[in-house]
Amino acid sequence: MSATMHPVPRHFALRERGTTVRREVLGGVVTFLTMSYIVFVNPAILSSAGLPFNAVAVATALAAAGFTILMGLATNLPFALASGLGINAVVAFDIILGRHVSPQVGMACIVLEGAVAVVLVLGGLREAVVRAVPTSLKLAIGVGIGLFITLVGLRDGGIVVNDPATGIGLGDLTTGPALIALAGILTGLGLAAARVRGAILFGIATSTVLGLVFGVLDGPSALARWPHSGDFSTIGDGLSASALSDALTWTLVPVIFALFMTDFFDTVGTAYAVTSAGGLLDEHGEVPKIRPLLLVDSVAAAGGGAMGVSSVTTYVESGAGVAEGARTGLASVVTGALFALTIFFVPLIAVVGQGVAVGKDTTIHPAIAPALVMVGYLMIQLVQGIDWEDPESAVPAFLVIVGVPLTFSISAGIGLGVFGYVVTMLARRRAREVHPIMWALVPLFAAFFASDWLSSHVF
Repeated sequence: MSATMHPVPRHFALRERGTTVRREVLGGVVTFLTMSYIVFVNPAILSSAGLPFNAVAVATALAAAGFTILMGLATNLPFALASGLGINAVVAFDIILGRHVSPQVGMACIVLEGAVAVVLVLGGLREAVVRAVPTSLKLAIGVGIGLFITLVGLRDGGIVVNDPATGIGLGDLTTGPALIALAGILTGLGLAAARVRGAILFGIATSTVLGLVFGVLDGPSALARWPHSGDFSTIGDGLSASALSDALTWTLVPVIFALFMTDFFDTVGTAYAVTSAGGLLDEHGEVPKIRPLLLVDSVAAAGGGAMGVSSVTTYVESGAGVAEGARTGLASVVTGALFALTIFFVPLIAVVGQGVAVGKDTTIHPAIAPALVMVGYLMIQLVQGIDWEDPESAVPAFLVIVGVPLTFSISAGIGLGVFGYVVTMLARRRAREVHPIMWALVPLFAAFFASDWLSSHVF
């Protein structure tokens, strides 16, 4: 039987896409290597909010494996998915720690935002949402989240610390944790400037190796082990009736909407960027099979909440595999299989993500700081797409970009941007051009900002 008649090439239409099994396998491996940092970073971030590290590590790998393979089979496109870096920080620091809710309620918020996305995709309403939100606001959300993640990374590296006088300040850069974090950050940035693939992973590796050499980090208890029953303890917590009902409050509904906006627009932008780079756009210049792609991504978001690993979303790092020749869903199947194998290496994952006590009540994660800062660096580049000469674009973008990191809340930053957009359009006598969805967001975010007052005096 010829190679072209084999069921695998035939199922994935390798010949039609001008690719081979070897190229797809190589592309899948490269995509895995460029985004595998999430297996180290996600448990470290979510464990800061009280979730069990080992369980999150296993569930992160399983969720990435399952939904990446599903994406490959459903769309035959070389996309990989995993827990979104940025949304996981929002869940940990904004929702769970900032609003003093349980991890189960935090994950229920993710389940609900994924469910909203599924309904919109199935109802064919995604175009309405895309048109409703100004482009500058979409870009500003990405920039604001980039700054938010950078701040988390600098704090996790001990480079930025809480200061009783100024709020935040410069940490002691002569300490071991800060030095190894700085070394990893500078290594990652230098390699990124040299356009080396996997710069984020190399940055993490640098901090980890230096941490082990100089005794900042403890060595692994073992190289590998079989998963224990407790390693699956986070699965299903976000689906409980009590958690879902507690998530539907004045305080959290705007947060759920903000998470949806972030997740949704990030996926649309990622899909276009990766398919365009691979020459996979259709004859109309659109992403092929966009509806099943968005449906899988939306289901994955809800599924990530159900598994206790935050929203699972499509990764722009898929473009690394495309650059190596990946053109079909076979590459995604390969990437997913590699993620599945990582569940056996939790002891090594724990070394990278381990916390280091630097005070009575302060624990940081210096080896993952490079990944957070690097992702922030990549996201902030979106700022160049904002028209700063146009007040209707500049005012809301400015409020979002400064609002997200300075309030330590994506939803608060988006709310400020919504108010800024509506006020600017009114001032410019262009109120009729404001989409009804944007008008509807005004009372929603007003209730969000006044949630404490409403709870005390109305409800």
